Amino acid sequence: MGGSAAELLAVIRVEADVLAEANPFVAAVREGRAPLVAVAALAAEERVIIPSDRRAFLLLAARSEEPAAVAFFTGLAQGESLVQPLVEPLAAAAGMGPDALASYEPRAGCQAYASHVSWLAQNADPAAVALALVSNFAAWGEYCAGVAAGLRERYGFDDSACAFLDFFATPVTEPQELAVAAAQAALDEGRPLAGAGRHARLLHDYETMFWHTLAAIPA
Repeated sequence: MGGSAAELLAVIRVEADVLAEANPFVAAVREGRAPLVAVAALAAEERVIIPSDRRAFLLLAARSEEPAAVAFFTGLAQGESLVQPLVEPLAAAAGMGPDALASYEPRAGCQAYASHVSWLAQNADPAAVALALVSNFAAWGEYCAGVAAGLRERYGFDDSACAFLDFFATPVTEPQELAVAAAQAALDEGRPLAGAGRHARLLHDYETMFWHTLAAIPA
């Protein structure tokens, strides 16, 4: 079929509106209004999300046909392993100790994103999933950077406490390059990747739900 995966990614970003937008939780943290219990919930929710995403990415790597897709999803899974130990310092800085972190009950609005990633891992074309995931990486990174800045400026969090957020706030180009290469190989084989836009839109909506759920947590 041919076509440009880079152009498809640009279209997906526009159609899914996956651009960094007004985020009530980021704004609350930047202004010092977010209660620490909500910051702790961010860490606790991620403690549940990380192993789920890692398993989903490994399944997507196993289902992938393109070497670039295998490298993309394997790299994401490795990133989840690297970031997992960084959750506890963030929770601790917000006043949540190991016992409370372990017994935390997750909120549906925060877990919807990871649940959909798990669904995609089992049902969707991995190359389409790769495009959908990278379409929102920049916005996610910007949100994490905003929260980290607010926690340092308004709450006195140190580098150890912000390391989880800093990990995702640091821009990297390789994942997008791998995702585009995987999608291009699929397009060249005649796979239209028609679901990529829908996947991106749903992932963006579920991430928006994640941040709004945190923002609604009372002090």
